Amino acid sequence: MEEERIALNLTSLREWAHRYRYPIFAIYYTLYMVSFVFVEKIKPDHIYIIHSPIDQYIPFVEFFVIPYLAWFFYIGGVVIWLFFFDRETMCRLLWCGMIGMTVFVLISYFLPNGLELRPEAFVRDNIFTRLTKVVYSHDTATNVFPSIHVNNSICASAALLSSEKLRGRKGWRVFAVVMAGLIILSTMFLKQHSVIDVIGGMVTGFLSVEICFGSELKGLAGRVRFKLIQRTRSCL
Repeated sequence: MEEERIALNLTSLREWAHRYRYPIFAIYYTLYMVSFVFVEKIKPDHIYIIHSPIDQYIPFVEFFVIPYLAWFFYIGGVVIWLFFFDRETMCRLLWCGMIGMTVFVLISYFLPNGLELRPEAFVRDNIFTRLTKVVYSHDTATNVFPSIHVNNSICASAALLSSEKLRGRKGWRVFAVVMAGLIILSTMFLKQHSVIDVIGGMVTGFLSVEICFGSELKGLAGRVRFKLIQRTRSCL
């Protein structure tokens, strides 16, 4: 009886969240931006420096500023495209992003953290290093765990991969995977994040994707396996 009551309450909660999803999104993402600015302005007594021994083997490569900055256009572009062509998937994407972003704000407030990875000076002077200087000046090396660049890239790519509107359009699916990969790499090669931040972003990202897109992606994986089996048989 108790289990039935809990199941009924969860169903009612899901129905309520679905009915009022757009006001929820508007309120949440507004509060997130306010919270992000708030935790950035806090001057804590102690900051936990995040570092992995692997970080010292990753060189600074200024060319990765391009995919790093492309993240803003990628996330915005995916949301806008889905708004016009696949609004249900867009809603799943917005729910998906909320999970990791909430974890980020809570960790930033209760466990303020930072990095000491940025180069003190640039060996070269070119358009890429100049853009990197702009990034560094606007994006501080504090509150970096988990990486929102990584988290949201995984969520956005999962949305494109799961969208029925893109079924059969292999080019766009490859684009989604490549973009996520380049953005994740850019966070490390630009010294904006430690390997630990990236792993944290991947954990929150994949958990969020499992919650919000699990069934759709499993269906995609099944179709891919079926095609591979068919092609293998045709070659035998």
